[in-house]
This record gives sequence, structure tokens and C-alpha cells, in this order.
Amino acid sequence: MTPPVEYQQAREQWRAFLEDVRNACQFSTTNQAYTTAQGVFQTFRRRLALADAVRFATVLPGLLRALFVAEWDPEEPRRPFAAPDVLLEEARQLRPNHNFTPEGAIAHVAWAVRRRVEPAPFARVLAALPAEAGAFWQVNGDASERQADAWRAVRAAESRPITRTGDDS
Repeated sequence: MTPPVEYQQAREQWRAFLEDVRNACQFSTTNQAYTTAQGVFQTFRRRLALADAVRFATVLPGLLRALFVAEWDPEEPRRPFAAPDVLLEEARQLRPNHNFTPEGAIAHVAWAVRRRVEPAPFARVLAALPAEAGAFWQVNGDASERQADAWRAVRAAESRPITRTGDDS
């Protein structure tokens, strides 16, 4: 049997996800995006029962699913959902000396995740989770999209070759 398209295109989906996070957070590199996304995933995961976390992971593309479960201690005590600033600060605690997670990062990661998942299954899973879980993944897609578009334009302008004007010959 042919492997599912999800696995055949895993690298491209992963790269696109990291680039979305990088652009929305206005990072220089996808390394920064990786740490931010992992911190957001871990922060969310700590608030779910084991079965709910597994259910959530099943609707993520393969490599996002791998990041969601990476370094997971299923015995870790479950934490309550908290105010957005508390959740953001927790996400910033992953590799704190190398973590540049900005304000709005949870919404930016949520936006990037929503661009990579099938909307109907994702919505069904969120509806089956505690209400706070759905709120965690709410996005202001317009703001993230505008910010990502602006950052892509800056990066494109920086990568254009410098051309000379006039004749210096």
C-alpha cells in the first residue's frame, strides 16, 4: 500500500508550519519558531488528561504530532488552564536562554496549526475537550496573517540582490 500523503509530504508540511510561526512571530530563523511552537504545545499538553492529549494529537499532521508528544512525561501532574499571560510565561520557560517567544505567540502558533490541520476533525476534537482547550486555540487570524505577510515582505526585500543604478563602467 502507498504511504498516506500526510507522510509523503511531512517535510514540506513541517517546513511550512515553522515558516508560518517564524513569520507570524517575526523571527529571523525557524529555530526560534521551533522552540516557540514546542513551548506552546507543551503548555497546552500539560492541561489535558492523557486520553484528551492523545485525541488532540491524532488530528495534527505527523511532524506536528511528533513535536506535541516529544519529551512528554505522562506522569507529570496536570495543570489547570490559566490566564493567557501565565500560559505565555510557561511557554517561555522551555530552553529559557534560547527562547524568544514574543507576546501573542500562542495565537500565532494556533494560527499556524490551523493552517496545517483538517478544519472539521480539529473542530470536533476541540469540542470534545474542556472549553478552555478550545479557547487556547482561538486565533485572531487576520492579525497573524497580516503580521506574517508583513514579515515575508521584509524578508523578501532583504534577500533581493543589490543592483547598481547608473553606468559605472
